[in-house]
Amino acid sequence: MDTPEQPQIYLITPPTIELSTFPAKLASVLDGAEIACIRLALAGNDEDSIARAADACREVAHARDVAIVISNHVLLAQRLGLDGVHLDDGARSVRAARKELGPDAIVGSFCGASSHDGMTAGEHGADYVAFGPVGTATLGDGTRAEKDLFQWWSEMIEVPVVAEGGLTPELIGDLAPCTDFFGIGDEIWGDDDPLGALNRLRAAMS
Repeated sequence: MDTPEQPQIYLITPPTIELSTFPAKLASVLDGAEIACIRLALAGNDEDSIARAADACREVAHARDVAIVISNHVLLAQRLGLDGVHLDDGARSVRAARKELGPDAIVGSFCGASSHDGMTAGEHGADYVAFGPVGTATLGDGTRAEKDLFQWWSEMIEVPVVAEGGLTPELIGDLAPCTDFFGIGDEIWGDDDPLGALNRLRAAMS
């Protein structure tokens, strides 16, 4: 993912998706907003159900020329024809994933609030680093990725950075000058109108 001028949307799927309804929901969001990349953030390890969900979402994404990566399943990324992988374990698996998937795949790394992990991930070949949660998110141990981390990163490091977790319009407005992507998922999928919810968040960027 190239570094954009203005932050772009990095869309994150819900942990469980209803195959009868979600692909159409995803299509309507992609048709109504410019999305840089999609992350399949599926819970569980049932390869069959993950593969079915990935196939459905990949068809929707690739029909619209949007890249799609999967959380943590390096081998499935290859087998299912996805564009790469998003790793949740900081810098630990980046080098192995890059070796497995080759130079053209997208390899991203979630590094919590650790600039050290982020720098190591970048050195090991990550295409982007994600920090979060930036807001009050239910996951994790209460540690938040603060604005000064994003400011420092955007001034010192060339690897693109994603802000995610507990985003609000206020946080988006605050972080827009110092992040490349906003990872948006839970913030919109619970809404009856995910595209409307996304557009409200997007309006806060400018």
